[in-house]
Amino acid sequence: MSAVRRIIIVTAVHGPSAHFLPEAFKSLCEQELPEGWEWHWVIQEDGRGEVVSRHVPDDRRVTFAQGRAGGPGTARTMALAHADGEYVKVLDADDQLPAGALARDLAALEENPEIGWATSRVLDLLPDGSTAGFPGDPEAGPIDIGAVLEFWKANSYRAQVHPATLFVRRSLLLALGGWMALPASEDTGLLLALNATSRGWFSPDVGLLYRKWEGQMTGQASHTDAIEREARMAVVESRARELAHLRWQYPVTG
Repeated sequence: MSAVRRIIIVTAVHGPSAHFLPEAFKSLCEQELPEGWEWHWVIQEDGRGEVVSRHVPDDRRVTFAQGRAGGPGTARTMALAHADGEYVKVLDADDQLPAGALARDLAALEENPEIGWATSRVLDLLPDGSTAGFPGDPEAGPIDIGAVLEFWKANSYRAQVHPATLFVRRSLLLALGGWMALPASEDTGLLLALNATSRGWFSPDVGLLYRKWEGQMTGQASHTDAIEREARMAVVESRARELAHLRWQYPVTG
C-alpha cells in the first residue's frame, strides 16, 4: 500500500482570533481530497497563553504549538517544524476555505510540475454573513515570473492575487526561508519572493472567505502607518528584485 500524501495547513493565531478556529476547522473538514491524500492542520500560537488552546479541535489531524510572540510571519514559519507533507496551504485563524478549494490547488500543482505555487479568488466575509468580491483578478492559469511584482509596484503596492490564498510546494517555501521577518506584509513579501523565483497559478474559483472584523490585525491603525508601510514595501521589493537578479529559479535545471 502506498503511503498517504499530505497537505499541511498552516495557521497562525493569537488570543483575539482564537474563537474563530472552530469555523476554520469546519471548513477544513468539508474539503474533499483525491484518494491517497489527507490534510494535517498545524496551529501555531503567536505567544504562550491559555486562551487559544481552549478553541483548538481535539482531532488527530491537528497539531497545536506555542512559542514566543513575534507576529504571524514568525508563527507560520515556526509551524513549518511540523510540516510533514509535500505542500503547505495558508489558512488564517479567522478565515474559511470554500468547498473544493484544497482539491483545486492540489490539482494545479500536481498537473503542472513546473509551477511552484497557487492562488485563487477571494471574497470578503462581512460581519453580517454576506460576502463581497472585487474586480481585477488575473486570467485563470499560469502567472509568469515577475508578473506579480510589476503589477504590485504599478498599483500602489497591491498585488493582483491575494497572499492569504497561498498554496505552495513545501521545498520551495523552505528554500526561501518561510515568511519575512516583518511586523506586517510578511505574506506579501513571501508572495513576491515566490513570484521572483517560480511561476504561479491563479484559479478564478473562490478559494478563500476572508473575514472582515474589528479585531483583525490588518484593520489596526499601526498597519497603515505611512512611514512603517513605506519601509516594509522597500524591503519586500528589494528582496524580490535581488532574487530575480541572482536568477535562482524553480524548478532547478542542469
